[in-house]
Amino acid sequence: MELLTSAASPFARKVRVLLRETGQIKTVKEVHVTTSPYKSDPKVLAANPTGRIPALTRPEATTLYDSRVITRFLDSHINAGLYPEKSLWDVLTIEATADAIMDSAVSISYETRTRPEGLISSDWVDAQWLKVVNGCKALQGNWLVNLNGPLNMGQISVACALAYLDLRHSARNWREGNDALAEWFSSFEGRRSMVDTHVDG
Repeated sequence: MELLTSAASPFARKVRVLLRETGQIKTVKEVHVTTSPYKSDPKVLAANPTGRIPALTRPEATTLYDSRVITRFLDSHINAGLYPEKSLWDVLTIEATADAIMDSAVSISYETRTRPEGLISSDWVDAQWLKVVNGCKALQGNWLVNLNGPLNMGQISVACALAYLDLRHSARNWREGNDALAEWFSSFEGRRSMVDTHVDG
């Protein structure tokens, strides 16, 4: 199997962290591609008609895309237990919250990094950042207890979302008012899987 990925993508990083945490790094080849909102890599387009990453190609089977589809597949592929049945709906909701944070944060990055300065909408950026703030508040206020305990996909997703905020939006300081969440992340980002997938700039 091949994972079409990019080092800076938080959605792809979720999958890359899972591969390391579950010992599947040798069975899935990571293929790093260069893609943008304006021009998709041809290999990505061939795998995913929307031109987005990550995508997981499988020999003699359909290609999977969307990070949540891929992580569920890889988890079930070896019964890794990152989606525990007893807390499945909590884990899925935490993962969805993290993905929403990623989605808004990436949207801000596209708006501020790829559009001409005169066309950047500050109202759009502010609205997206509010979604990030609300997501972080929800994690801090409602889900912190679920972020502790045995490793699950919710934890991985949250860590990748917060790491992306540090990568692209550190000046906005998501940690303000989220001391407990920041403390949890400080511990989690030291995991080998996070260190191995870390990217600067």
